[in-house]
Amino acid sequence: MSVRVRYAPSPTGSPHVGNLRTAIYDWLLARKEGGQFLARLEDTDRTPERYRPEGIYEIEESLRFLGILPDEWWVSEGAVGPYVQSERLELYQKYAEQLMQTGHAYRCFCTRERLDAMRLEQQEKKQPTGYDRRCRSLTPEEVQANIDSGLTSVVRLAMPREGVTILKDVIRGNISYENRLQDDQVLVKTDGYPTYFLACAVDDHHMGITHILRGDDWLSSAPKLVQVFTALGWEPPLFAHPPLILGADKKKLSKRHGSTTFVDFINQGYLPEALFNFLVLLGWSAGDENKEILSIPEIIERFTLEGISEHPAIFDYDKLKWMNGHYIRASQPGRIIGMCIPYLIKAHLIADPPTPEELDYLRKVLPLEIDRMKLLSEAPELVSIFFKELRFPDGYDEKAIAKWLSADHVVRMLKKEITAFSALSDWTEANLEFETRQITEELGLEFAKVIHPTRVAATGKTVGPGLFETLEVLGRDRTLSRMQSVLDVLSTQTESGGHYLVN
Repeated sequence: MSVRVRYAPSPTGSPHVGNLRTAIYDWLLARKEGGQFLARLEDTDRTPERYRPEGIYEIEESLRFLGILPDEWWVSEGAVGPYVQSERLELYQKYAEQLMQTGHAYRCFCTRERLDAMRLEQQEKKQPTGYDRRCRSLTPEEVQANIDSGLTSVVRLAMPREGVTILKDVIRGNISYENRLQDDQVLVKTDGYPTYFLACAVDDHHMGITHILRGDDWLSSAPKLVQVFTALGWEPPLFAHPPLILGADKKKLSKRHGSTTFVDFINQGYLPEALFNFLVLLGWSAGDENKEILSIPEIIERFTLEGISEHPAIFDYDKLKWMNGHYIRASQPGRIIGMCIPYLIKAHLIADPPTPEELDYLRKVLPLEIDRMKLLSEAPELVSIFFKELRFPDGYDEKAIAKWLSADHVVRMLKKEITAFSALSDWTEANLEFETRQITEELGLEFAKVIHPTRVAATGKTVGPGLFETLEVLGRDRTLSRMQSVLDVLSTQTESGGHYLVN
């Protein structure tokens, strides 16, 4: 049997990284086994505070971003569509009726008020909470009378009261659940929409799904889903429950730990291959614990469900940043330049759209900073020195001024550099370094005592790419203008008998 797996998100907001990890595992299993990867939109929860149809776009963009486009889904359709549950309501109603006719489900007319009071009483008596099955014993005549009188109802699963339900899980082995401890789950709500349990079973059967992958926080609900399959006379697919993703405090990953929605990570400037690589390793091992950078073809070749751990995975934000930095450096510079442009436009460093001159300049600037970049969103801060106008002391780092521009030799050094640099016929890295070394010898100083104040004078910062390649890209006019602005202020201070002081 060909493997068929599905990713079944709900439009309740931007996709969580945990959901996308499951989608990646689905996609990998399909590619490894030569099967099909489906996506199905589970939009039957129409609760106003949860239903966010605009979230469908972010679901689609997340899959496209990762490069795991489904073989069949609501965008491209396929042989077993529609792939949106709200378009399949007649099918669910058909099977709900079948379950009631065979005694595997029943109508429940209990009001919200009664259910709330029942649950409160159970809590006060320290009993397990769950439906007391009051409507399970209604006769057909009583059911019809309630319907005729206009009472609203839900459809509940008639969970067996004896025996056990066995869940076949590829990761965890067979898991046994006592039926008497399970609730009679709602299958169809008062609004006519099915709950996950009925819709999932019907869709997975009709779409030929062979494996259901879902987070292990769904384990407690597994016996009810298995019982729906069984009641309808269908063999359940195999299950696999990857472990939860936890924060550093060993609690379920949430906003208090940092970003959790996939769109947040895209906006911060993570590359798709970095997110793919990182998420795969959150709970799965390739068999070589020391190897953390894996290409997608390599992951496909090694991937098995048995390689997924039962133990929770810790989401290490620092490790993700490190991995992203690796992939940025491994990428073609032109690709990174293109991906950084939106961030630079937003920071008003370049025009929208960029001019040809700005693009030409950017092609020189950005490669200097790629080695220091861990996120694409860091680009504006890293390259700002190449674009912003600087006039001392505005825009200069105060600590850098105090440390490197207060020495006695700085005024003499700047005068010599401005004279020598202005006379250069070719403004190149090599020529700039040669002149600076000559000046260092003339002043009788260590090289560090010249290059550091020179960097601060030209960029306002103490760190950055190599000084002379920086000066070459900055260009003659920017470099000399900035150095002259520093010299003008420092010379005035020196003439008045003091050094420049930072307020």
